[in-house]
Amino acid sequence: MTSTAEQVDRLAAWEARESSLHRLVPYVGLGVGALLTAAAPAPVGLSFAPHLAVAAAAACWVTWFVTVHPAWAARRALMGFYYVGLLAFSTVLVLDSPWYGFFAWAGFLHAVVLPGGWRFAGVAATAVLVATAQSAGPPSSPAHWALWCVLVLFNVGVAGGVTWFGTITDRQHTNRKRLVEELAEANRRLAETMRENEGLHAQLLAQAREAGVTDERQRMAREIHDTLAQGLAGIITQLEAAGQARDRRSDWQRHVDNAVALARESLTEARRSVRAVRPEALESVRLPDAIGELTRRWSAINEVRAEVSVTGDARPLHPEVEVTLLRAAQEALTNVGRHAKASRVGLTLSYMEDVVTLDVRDDGVGFDVSAGPAVPGSDGGYGLTAMRQRVAGVGGELAVESEPGAGTAISASVPALSGGAC
Repeated sequence: MTSTAEQVDRLAAWEARESSLHRLVPYVGLGVGALLTAAAPAPVGLSFAPHLAVAAAAACWVTWFVTVHPAWAARRALMGFYYVGLLAFSTVLVLDSPWYGFFAWAGFLHAVVLPGGWRFAGVAATAVLVATAQSAGPPSSPAHWALWCVLVLFNVGVAGGVTWFGTITDRQHTNRKRLVEELAEANRRLAETMRENEGLHAQLLAQAREAGVTDERQRMAREIHDTLAQGLAGIITQLEAAGQARDRRSDWQRHVDNAVALARESLTEARRSVRAVRPEALESVRLPDAIGELTRRWSAINEVRAEVSVTGDARPLHPEVEVTLLRAAQEALTNVGRHAKASRVGLTLSYMEDVVTLDVRDDGVGFDVSAGPAVPGSDGGYGLTAMRQRVAGVGGELAVESEPGAGTAISASVPALSGGAC
C-alpha cells in the first residue's frame, strides 16, 4: 500500500516532469522551425538572419518569463501579458515561415497560464496560427480559404476539447494534491499526537505506580497502627497493671493473661494484614456481632462499662465498608482506654437506606478540638488520621465533637454499599 509521503512525492515528480515538458517545447519548436526554414526557406519572407533574430528574441521571451521566473506562473495578469507576447512572436514567425508552426504549437500548452475562459481564447488564437502554418501561409484563394477554415475548425475542436479535458484533469489533480497534502498533515499531527500519548501513557504509568506504592504504604501504616501498635499499647498497659498488682496474685494473673491474649490476637491480625485479608472478627460473624465482641473484650480489659446498640435493618455490607467500621470502633475504643479516663462508653451502629453510621460516645475528660486534630497521646494523633483516611477511602466522612470536661463523640458515616458492590 502506497504511503501518503510516497503519493506526495509522486505528484511532485509528475508536476516537475510536466513543467519541464512545457518549458522544453518552445525551444524544440524554434529549433525545428529554424532548421527547416534554413533547409527549405519560404518563397516570400524575411532573410535568414532577421528571422533568426526574431526566433532568438522569442526564445529570450520564453526564457525570461517561464524558465528564469517559474514562480510568476501564479501571477495571472503578468502571464496574460506573456501569452500575448508569445502569440505575437508566433504570428511574426509563422507569417515569415510556415515551418514555425512547430513553435506556434507551444501556445496550446502555455494556454494553461490564462485564467478561466481566456484559456480557450488563447487556444483558439493558437489554432488559427497553427492552421495558417499547416496551409502553408495565409489563405489566398477560395480553395485555400476553405482548407484554412477546415484546419482552423479542426484545430479549435481538437485543441479546445483537449484543453477542456485538461482543465478538468488539472482541477482534479489540484483537488487530489490538496487532499493528499491535508492527509499528510493529518498523518503528521496524528503521529505527533501518538508520540505525545506515548509520553502521557508512560507518565500515567509512573504516576500509577507511585500512587500504588503510596496507597500500599498508607494501608500498611494503618494496618500496623490498628494491629501491632494498638496491640503493643494494650500489652504494655496490662503489663504495667500486672506490675502494680504483683502483691495480688489473682489480679496479677488476670493482667498477664490479658497481655498474652492481646499479643496472640495482634500477631494473628498482623499476619492477616500482610496478606491483605479481612480481620478475623468478620470472617464468621456479622458486623454488629463483631463490634459487640470487640466492645465486650475491650470493656473486660479496661474495666470500663461499654454498651452497643444497633438501629435499623442490619444487613451485609461491602467487605471494605465493614472493615472500615470495625477499625473505626477499635480505634475509638483504644483512644478512650488510653486518654479519656471515662467511666462509660456507648456505641451505636445505625443502618439507614443509603448510609451506615457508627457513633462512639464517652463521658471522659474530652479535649479541645479547635486546638488541632490530634488526641492527646503518644501517637501524635495518627489514630484519628488513619481513621479519617479509612473512612474517606470508602467515600465516607468522620466527625469529632469534644470539649474539655464534656467527653468525646466520634461519628463515622459511610455509604451503605451492599455486599456485592465494588
